[in-house]
Amino acid sequence: MFFGSFRKKTVRELRKNQCLTARELAEKVKVDTAKILKIDNMKLKEVPEPLQSAITPVLQGDHIDKIPWL
Repeated sequence: MFFGSFRKKTVRELRKNQCLTARELAEKVKVDTAKILKIDNMKLKEVPEPLQSAITPVLQGDHIDKIPWL
């Protein structure tokens, strides 16, 4: 149920919830900043699949679990 409401939010909203700028998200996913800005107003479920599967863990906060001091 949580994942359904997560996918209905825009990339910008999810990015802001993680306190990330478009540039920071692009660096974490290793894509160009222009691609992130292009999909910023799209809902997560509307993002094309290769990019969606790359940004979803970052927007969910899963990347924070990989910090060595936690």
